[in-house]
Amino acid sequence: IDTACSSALVAVHHAINAIRNNECTMAIAGGVSLNLDPKTFVITSQLGILSPDGACKTFDKSANGYVKGEGVGAVLLKPLHQAQKDGDHIYGIIRGTAVKHGGKAQSLTAPNARTQTELLTKVYQEAAIPIDTVTYIETHGTGTELGDPVEIEGLKQAFYDLSATSKRSIFEKYCALGSIKTVIGHLEPASGIAGIIKVLLAMQHEYLPGNLHFTELNPYIELENSPFYIADKSHYWEKRKDEYGNTIPRRAGISSFGFGGTIAHAVIEE
Repeated sequence: IDTACSSALVAVHHAINAIRNNECTMAIAGGVSLNLDPKTFVITSQLGILSPDGACKTFDKSANGYVKGEGVGAVLLKPLHQAQKDGDHIYGIIRGTAVKHGGKAQSLTAPNARTQTELLTKVYQEAAIPIDTVTYIETHGTGTELGDPVEIEGLKQAFYDLSATSKRSIFEKYCALGSIKTVIGHLEPASGIAGIIKVLLAMQHEYLPGNLHFTELNPYIELENSPFYIADKSHYWEKRKDEYGNTIPRRAGISSFGFGGTIAHAVIEE
């Protein structure tokens, strides 16, 4: 599947649908990104989307482009009941996925905020996940000056729209934002699977890794009156409790955007 930088997460979405439609009983989904041709560096540099200093500074005032990375990753997907029956080690549960196309956007590096809002709303409503129980978002977060703020605006609107049934204030700072691209670069078609693996490892270790290269918030990003804060430092991943004092499993969303307009989101629970 090739939807540019959203390829791996779109592959996961299609794999899950294949299992649900009884086309297969299990699936391997993932992505590979290798930098084998110098022309890709030349072209992206000419487009002005590569960081000239080789550092991805997602959400930061000094954000000036992304950094190319290499990597390969895959996950084995099964229905939960089958994995339990087979005695498999279960790293996490995918509660929902969705894919959408944004149509015309402001630029190559800026996703359509309205389409992103619609996508997230669909995922969390269909998964029946209360938005005030999602405590981490692994953003697409490429580290471009305008792309990051557009993504944050889409997230904010989605959380506002979904908060109508929330029993807690949407303005409480309970949801961290991060991007693995500050650490390993942008794996382009494999970036979605890198985000999934990061979230699964964070759940396993009960620890949220901090963003690198974050000093001062991008002035185009407004986090006041929102549930979000930047995970600028690594910290213990707190669990939330419901109104009855019961512990809620850790839940996280993962976003992946392709510059062709195809966007994807997944929600994972420990």
